[in-house]
Amino acid sequence: MKHRIAFLLSSLLLWSSCLAHPGGLGAHSTPESRKAHAELLAETIKLVADIQTSNTSATTPTNAVADEKQTPQNDEPAVPKNDGVRVSVLGYHDFSTKKKATAMIIPTEKFRKQMKAIKDLGLNVITLADFMAWKRGEKTLPDKSILITIDDGWKAVYTDAYPILKEFGFPFTIFLYTNYVDGGGSALTTDMIQEMEQHGCTIGSHSVSHPYPSKIKSYQKKGPEVFTKYLHTEMADSKKILESKFKQPVTTYAYPGGYVTPEMLPVATDCGYQFLFTVLPGKIVRATDNMTLPRYIILGTHDYIFRNATSFKATRTSRATHGAMVQLLPHPVTPAPGSLTPSRTPTISADLSKVSNLDPESIVMRVAGFGKVPAKFDSDKHQISWKINRPLHARECKVSVQWRLLNEKKYQKAMVWTFQIDREASYVPKKLPTD
Repeated sequence: MKHRIAFLLSSLLLWSSCLAHPGGLGAHSTPESRKAHAELLAETIKLVADIQTSNTSATTPTNAVADEKQTPQNDEPAVPKNDGVRVSVLGYHDFSTKKKATAMIIPTEKFRKQMKAIKDLGLNVITLADFMAWKRGEKTLPDKSILITIDDGWKAVYTDAYPILKEFGFPFTIFLYTNYVDGGGSALTTDMIQEMEQHGCTIGSHSVSHPYPSKIKSYQKKGPEVFTKYLHTEMADSKKILESKFKQPVTTYAYPGGYVTPEMLPVATDCGYQFLFTVLPGKIVRATDNMTLPRYIILGTHDYIFRNATSFKATRTSRATHGAMVQLLPHPVTPAPGSLTPSRTPTISADLSKVSNLDPESIVMRVAGFGKVPAKFDSDKHQISWKINRPLHARECKVSVQWRLLNEKKYQKAMVWTFQIDREASYVPKKLPTD
């Protein structure tokens, strides 16, 4: 199974990385290339999620390309390998208040809701410094901790994400590739980054040019000496530039596109990198290999990834945390997307009062486990509703509502959302018996 995951990841990430940066990310990228990259990366993440039976357990990821036997052993003092702590690393890219959500673009409103969900769940957002100290065995962390990372250096990190992170008091790390800093257009500027440094932002490296696999492989074919020199240029020069410009040590690295070769590992060590991150989803424990640390890449079109990232199984000392399903819908619904309802027979409804030229007779509501249900439409409130007629047993319930407009034969795109059922609460009596 591990080899199957490695093969699929290396193949899919090869293609996604090739399309990600046809001439350098950002000002020279095209909407088509961004879309292709987003779709392929989304499929990669989804495929891995489907193969792994549980993304919420503590796992040590398989290197996407390098054989495990080739991973260099670190000559570090022994530290306790299992302290029961699990860390979930979130990886973001771009944000927008206007652009349609894509795999790589998170609507700013959704990002705010995700940060609020982290706070409401009681998860612990930690600094990169705390994470590294914990991995080295130098300090302890609370279980169920979150590390927030953002790749590339899009200007929307400053205009959209940074104000929200600052509002919540959440520290974060940006992995920058140096050719894009001050690149104009959609790129972060040095001044923006330096301001964010004063408010909880840490810098990590994402290479010099964000190379894609075809370029890496072309250097690989030129022999070990040429390839090693090329890797040093991408990895070491980036570190030097970032440390000089932003006056903080840079000891972390995010592999561009998640693409890893065996030769990168010793070079990374020579360059002074201590912690390197992939795009494999999974929780980090203290024993997880520092050279291939997993991250949940949060995609704008795949809400289940954020839910998986914020879900934690129960341990002997820690209760389970059921992650948040954060969704944005065009119309109000109940139960709200991602909400936790104590009732196992709730009333499901959707307010369609803002739909112009709605054909009430065309409305169809489907509920997971029930199929098409006999929902009723209130013409005064313009609301469709149905009360579930037998207790829900699953932890989640998925609903879709779809309709046509008057004088049209084609249905509008279905509005789909998921809410959660508090199964434990449903068994608690509303009133305790009194003597």
